[in-house]
Amino acid sequence: MLTESLAGQIATLGSALVAFSGGVDSSLVAALAARALGERALAVTAVSPALAAGELDGARSVARAVGIRHEVISTAELDNDDYRRNDRFRCYYCKTELYDQLAGLAQRRRFAAVLSGANADDTGDWRPGLRAASEHGVRHPLLEASAGKAQVRALARRLGVPSAGKPASPCLASRLPYGTAVSAGVLAQVDRAELSLKQRGYTELRVRHFGELGRVQLGAADLPRAADPD
Repeated sequence: MLTESLAGQIATLGSALVAFSGGVDSSLVAALAARALGERALAVTAVSPALAAGELDGARSVARAVGIRHEVISTAELDNDDYRRNDRFRCYYCKTELYDQLAGLAQRRRFAAVLSGANADDTGDWRPGLRAASEHGVRHPLLEASAGKAQVRALARRLGVPSAGKPASPCLASRLPYGTAVSAGVLAQVDRAELSLKQRGYTELRVRHFGELGRVQLGAADLPRAADPD
């Protein structure tokens, strides 16, 4: 069974630190690491202005539910001119900052490996962050097992992971078109707009930032309500 195979693979590491956003992919890896390694597993969530409101609370809740130790760090990708410039390699610069921090933490705390939630479907997209992961020796248990998103969600449901059905929630900087400079102020503006929509009951959404214009993108389930709010 894939669950046992993945847990067995992680167990051979001896200890592991999980890059943990609280989304379904990293949550499944965290659940498997908790099962395989117990106290020798640690989930770490990175906080920066690019993290949407509510995501940290959600990650904490999932960590408690799957029984893994959880810590929070701060990342400073906004200090990097290359990241702020927001070209096609923005995610590379962001993940380099993240994995620099996680690799340092793993070394100081004597964790044998850093794990991510990348899955097999991610190889079909433009993912410069995977290059940063490779440069830091990050392991991807789901990708290594050729598990795609549908399989990940099915396994997460089987293990009772609370975020099994959670929509994808990439960082707020992904709402800006390439070439639009990333700043804390712009990220906060996007976050406020999305939070307002979530408070109105919309669940799967993006607010795309185009200077003075914001474009709302909704999931299929929310479209009928948006078209006929009464």
